[in-house]
Amino acid sequence: MANGAQLSVTDLRRSARHPVDCPVIAEHRTRGDIKLHICNLSAHGFMVDGSREAPLPELARGDRTIVRLPVIGRIEAYCIWTTRDRAGFQFERIIRVDDFVAMIEKLQPNPRLRRRG
Repeated sequence: MANGAQLSVTDLRRSARHPVDCPVIAEHRTRGDIKLHICNLSAHGFMVDGSREAPLPELARGDRTIVRLPVIGRIEAYCIWTTRDRAGFQFERIIRVDDFVAMIEKLQPNPRLRRRG
């Protein structure tokens, strides 16, 4: 079997997504620091896309990265899918609801972008 991530959480892509514009520098196990652009975020993971500031690096399913997010701090995430210009990552742990809400408030300063809950 490949050395990719062995994710135990079932498919959670139906989780509420929050649009964000968040460039990050991720720590990759073999490539060192890579620039990523997070375009949406949920309590279970995030999606990255290519941008002018951070073109999408070549990623493979199972790649492990560590990103630093507001409120949450450093958190490990595994690539669970990729396309030519996007990739989806699952956090290695679920983020607490109060921390997630605080993080979204920092990343989405415009209240009209926030989901009403």
